[in-house]
Amino acid sequence: MRLFNKSWSGLLRHFAMAVALLASAVGGASAAPVNASGDGPVRIKDLGRLQGWRDNALVGYGIVTGLAGTGDSPSNRATRQAMSNLLSQFGQAVPVDQVQSRNVAVVMVTASLPVLAREGDTLDVTVTSSGDARSLVGGSLLMTPLRAANGRTFALAQGPLSVGGYRYDANGNVVQKNHPTVGSVPGGATVEVGMPRSPAEPTQVTFVLGNPDYTTAMRVANAINSAFGTQVAEARDASGIEIRIPEDDRARPVAFLARVESVSVEPDRRAKVVINERTGTVVAGGDVRIQRVAVSHGDLRVSIATETSVSQPITVGSMAPNARTAIVTNSQVDVTESPGTGYVASGNTVADLVQALARMRTNTRDIISVLRAVKAAGALHAELVVQ
Repeated sequence: MRLFNKSWSGLLRHFAMAVALLASAVGGASAAPVNASGDGPVRIKDLGRLQGWRDNALVGYGIVTGLAGTGDSPSNRATRQAMSNLLSQFGQAVPVDQVQSRNVAVVMVTASLPVLAREGDTLDVTVTSSGDARSLVGGSLLMTPLRAANGRTFALAQGPLSVGGYRYDANGNVVQKNHPTVGSVPGGATVEVGMPRSPAEPTQVTFVLGNPDYTTAMRVANAINSAFGTQVAEARDASGIEIRIPEDDRARPVAFLARVESVSVEPDRRAKVVINERTGTVVAGGDVRIQRVAVSHGDLRVSIATETSVSQPITVGSMAPNARTAIVTNSQVDVTESPGTGYVASGNTVADLVQALARMRTNTRDIISVLRAVKAAGALHAELVVQ
């Protein structure tokens, strides 16, 4: 009997310890911060860019040669003038009215110059026909200067075209795929003048958020200050955070900015619902809430069926003189109204409402109509973007 009591006491002691551990685990789990939106922290480098980091557009006017009779027509004066100017650079004086080739086309050449482009880097260029050429398949772009908005030449483009289509016509028959008047030259432009560099020892940079938000800007500034232990960042507005580079790090700004980019912060998200009526797509944040609202959505269908029949007179003996064959049209109208679906949402989210409507087999376009009606009723406190 004593052995039995000792066993029970040990069992109760182990059970009490297990309950205590379970209670501490539950208490720790409840004390941990819960992210209602389900989003985790992200790196600062994924939220925006440094001010001044942007690509620069380049454009040029060039000539594509080597076309198999699919170039600009002889009536295109721009093409004839361009060919005459090109031949004059090689000592060939050909008047404009004597240029009759259909193997040439004038084109516009575009490219994008990155912010850190250096001399010798290559760029992808896009070539588009600016005349009446039928196809650029098989053509080659001659040397074309690419200029920026200030008129300065930054790159030179040249090379064979890659066209993702074709066009062939003969005897009035045309076979065409995609757009054969647009092509590209991968790596066809060479940077001749690099972008100007920043100062060797910058003292301050500005980080620009991709989605301006005052709350996110303050969180980014506080996260940077906490990571470095000093006030080096300050939010100036909803999109710009000024970051002061300490004197000890000004000789090594790359290492300092790398540390800034790796700092994690939890961005705030604005309530927004995006609707695309053309494709029937609804995208909403899972934490976009709606107030108490009653939704009733009915379906009324009207069906009209028309049946046409021929009535032939029945004759016994001779036919009456006024007897005629008649065409009879019978129309039947059927109205079907399915019972409306009622749904009451109280303190729920848009995701819950959409999920409930989907369970009731409501199609996507009807869900879009319901969301727009909820927004009009003032129960949806979110930005409704209709594309």
